[in-house]
Amino acid sequence: MSIAWSFLGLGAIPALVMAAPVAQQFTLSNGMTLIVQPDRRAPTAAHMLWVRVGAMDEVDGTTGVAHALEHMLFKGTPTVKPGEFSRKVAALGGQENAFTTRDVTAYHQQIPSEKLEAMMLLEADRFANNQWPDDEFKREIEVIKEERRQRTEESPRARMFEAMNAMTFQASPYRRPVVGWMSDLDAMTPQDARDFFKRWYTPANAAVVIAGDVDVAAVHAMAERIYGAIPSRPLPTRKPREEPEQQGARQMDFRAATEQAMVALAYQMPKLTDPQARDPASQDALALTVLSAILDGYSGARLERALIQGQGGKRSRLADSAGASFGLMGRGPQLFFLSAVPAPGVASDTVISALKEEIARVASEGVSEVELKRVKTQWIAGEVYKRDSVFNQARELGSYWALDMGLEAGDQLMAQLNEVTAAQVQSVAQRLFSEEKLTTAVLVPDPTKRKTERPANERPPIPNH
Repeated sequence: MSIAWSFLGLGAIPALVMAAPVAQQFTLSNGMTLIVQPDRRAPTAAHMLWVRVGAMDEVDGTTGVAHALEHMLFKGTPTVKPGEFSRKVAALGGQENAFTTRDVTAYHQQIPSEKLEAMMLLEADRFANNQWPDDEFKREIEVIKEERRQRTEESPRARMFEAMNAMTFQASPYRRPVVGWMSDLDAMTPQDARDFFKRWYTPANAAVVIAGDVDVAAVHAMAERIYGAIPSRPLPTRKPREEPEQQGARQMDFRAATEQAMVALAYQMPKLTDPQARDPASQDALALTVLSAILDGYSGARLERALIQGQGGKRSRLADSAGASFGLMGRGPQLFFLSAVPAPGVASDTVISALKEEIARVASEGVSEVELKRVKTQWIAGEVYKRDSVFNQARELGSYWALDMGLEAGDQLMAQLNEVTAAQVQSVAQRLFSEEKLTTAVLVPDPTKRKTERPANERPPIPNH
């Protein structure tokens, strides 16, 4: 689909959803943020700890350290032995995991609401007192390297997108893979992870998000007592690393041992910085979000009809799959993606042309009110169903906090998207899809690149987090 839906909130939607209790935000005595969203429908609570640090905060030579540190937070404190954290969460009747992105690192659990205090004590301990022997790091970095092998190096498509990303961005730290380059993982030391922890894991750079069957005042008092007691440290000054404007098309052929080709097109685009913004760049970003949904937002959308169904059987099938996506917002620059897997016997250039033709069609003919209504109705329905999950509520609130946006950002964003017109969508298709802003990657099947793969039973499992 066309957007990271954790960044979408509620707009003009049914009263039953709007009647839900409003989230509240507090600043604890040490500078840590607390966000509480009551939802009394079930005796459960989602507990998330967000740290505003991700792969984009790394420096060359230590790529992957943010993700490696996420793994190490499961490896102990002076009072919790390696591996014991997960066992303690399970004993509370909870489930837990974590994730690292370019922008953030987040740790999350879903537990019976009556166990929230015990969960806070566990999470606050590892946030403040993460500690482990060097041997634990040396073992875990091998797990991370295996994760990179299985998810990236053994996937030609993943390697192509990684290489494409490194070519698309030049100055922006988004050019680096979240998992890190293998050479950096080989060279990473336990001290690299400890230094990263000391630099970024400070209360002023973190937020605790609670959603579920809780009382706001009680949670505030509990968080102040537990999390507010963590000593604060100065937060490093972040230096701007702006991506220079692209001045010409970039193209790469990525040769790999694969049966099928693949094509991907990435256009540098304006992003949304504030859901309330009315500046031209933000309005264009909203229209691009709608455009991506019209191209690939539902079964039978434009790309599927044109490339996969062959315009309802009026022409030959061009692709086995096709998609569109737009990042909309993030701490770094955003891209509009088009991609497709050519059907057998169809040249990659033909599919690239077909993808561009769909943008050109919107530019020349516009989009219908029926299409607009359909994608907006689907968004609204998705938001209604998403509110059934306390985890999704917590994740959305944390996502907006990470981008320095308010509690109302989701409502404001959906309201803005609902206002996007057909004329705006046609306008961005006419103005913004310049060849000068385009990076194209083609996955080229090459049997000479084939290597002997390890049998499945020789591949150690990789953890969820």
